[in-house]
Amino acid sequence: MTDALIKAWEEVVRPFFLRPKRVQVAALCTRDGATGKEVLLITSRGTGRWIVPKGWPIDGLNGPETALQEAWEEAGVQGTQTDKEPVGRYSYDKIKGNGLAVPVETEVYRIEVSKLADDYPEVGQRKRQWVPPEEAANLVREPQLQAILLDL
Repeated sequence: MTDALIKAWEEVVRPFFLRPKRVQVAALCTRDGATGKEVLLITSRGTGRWIVPKGWPIDGLNGPETALQEAWEEAGVQGTQTDKEPVGRYSYDKIKGNGLAVPVETEVYRIEVSKLADDYPEVGQRKRQWVPPEEAANLVREPQLQAILLDL
């Protein structure tokens, strides 16, 4: 290889493939339903696929606090308790508006839900539904998230 190709590989191409994943925080919202444990799923705003509430870290909030904030904004979750440590992690590629895939590592915090609000910031932008963990695992796309749901 020429020196120019080696330099391009080492300074541009290789670092692009080795870039660190961005971090998001997710809320695994659960409750005791009539037939057992249930999980709250919401639809994404872009594709309408089923997901758990999640978002980028929020300045001044730790992981569990960010998970609670995302659960409120995206699903109307309120009056809840959350675990201090994540129950798991999953990876996925977030597709940006320009089509670029951004690798994301998502920390998942379990939240026991006591109440859902009828009015919340993204009420008109998403659907929400309670489902058993097995059904939730069938509805989400990410294999690592499916495993977390099946472990409930």
